[in-house]
Amino acid sequence: MTDRIQLGHGGGGSLMRQLIRQELLPLYGHRTGAPEPVLHDAATLALPRAAAGLAFSSDGYVVQPLEFPGGDIGSLAVIGTANDLAMAAARPRWLSVSLILEEGLELALLRRVVASMAAAAERCGLRIVTGDTKVVGRGQADGLFICTSGIGSLEQAALLPVPVGPAAIRPGDQVLLSGDLGRHGVAILAARHGLALQPPVLSDCAPLWPQVAALLDAAVTPHCLRDLTRGGLAAALQELAEGAGLELRLHEAAVPVCEPVARCCALLGFEPLHLANEGRFVAVVPPEQLQTALAVLAPQGGCWVGEAAALPTGLVPRVLLRTALGTERLLLPESGEQLPRIC
Repeated sequence: MTDRIQLGHGGGGSLMRQLIRQELLPLYGHRTGAPEPVLHDAATLALPRAAAGLAFSSDGYVVQPLEFPGGDIGSLAVIGTANDLAMAAARPRWLSVSLILEEGLELALLRRVVASMAAAAERCGLRIVTGDTKVVGRGQADGLFICTSGIGSLEQAALLPVPVGPAAIRPGDQVLLSGDLGRHGVAILAARHGLALQPPVLSDCAPLWPQVAALLDAAVTPHCLRDLTRGGLAAALQELAEGAGLELRLHEAAVPVCEPVARCCALLGFEPLHLANEGRFVAVVPPEQLQTALAVLAPQGGCWVGEAAALPTGLVPRVLLRTALGTERLLLPESGEQLPRIC
């Protein structure tokens, strides 16, 4: 076994089998003394009795650098897909992982990523049950790409009056944010360009299901949940406004941004509302449930940031930002990619 990935590692022969058994088995929760995972073409799953249905999500991860303050591409892939399931009010259960390795990738780095993915899966309470590995030539994969598909169980679907999504948002609904903005985008920016921020900014990459489950356990019936990844809060709210056919009103003074992120944005000209996040979400809840939802989210930094309103006649769905100065302006998503490869 060499210390770097070779094209032969993807050839289907003994070198590939060696790679899988020596380096990738930890993905499947294999521990010393436990039965070895069955390496087969498909995994069979036993549905939990409490499940009223299933949620399914798929994603791809191409972040650079592969390791950054607060995480790496492996933990990002597992947690990111688990969070997509949580936004459908589904408990993350199972994950499929496809690795695209570039010739020349250091095996030491691959081992760290695999260990990180295994730890993230345990943290999210899900199992990686199947996967695939391919190897491409030098210069064709930025070191490592990861593709995932996840399945979650809708165990509390019967408690929700309608499917959770933008179409369920109604005028008067209240918009909550689960925590401060911009940490992931700034962490990636600093790692990529060697910015020695003091104090260092760590990615906010974290599982969201515990907060969603806590809302459901408190009898909160969210009309919509959305995690804030590429495009940040601005892009997410615009998507929700268009999906609901409504106006969303955001109060800038209520949006939390930690001091190191705010300083970095002021210095470099970034807007925290557009920065990527990997451990934050918005919850749109009925107005009568606002205080209950706040009681759940506030201990972890959650807060109220706005509300939904009927769309004025003749206008297209929009996000209206009330600034800290008391003026109002449209909040538009970015037209380009400010920080490429952040997830």
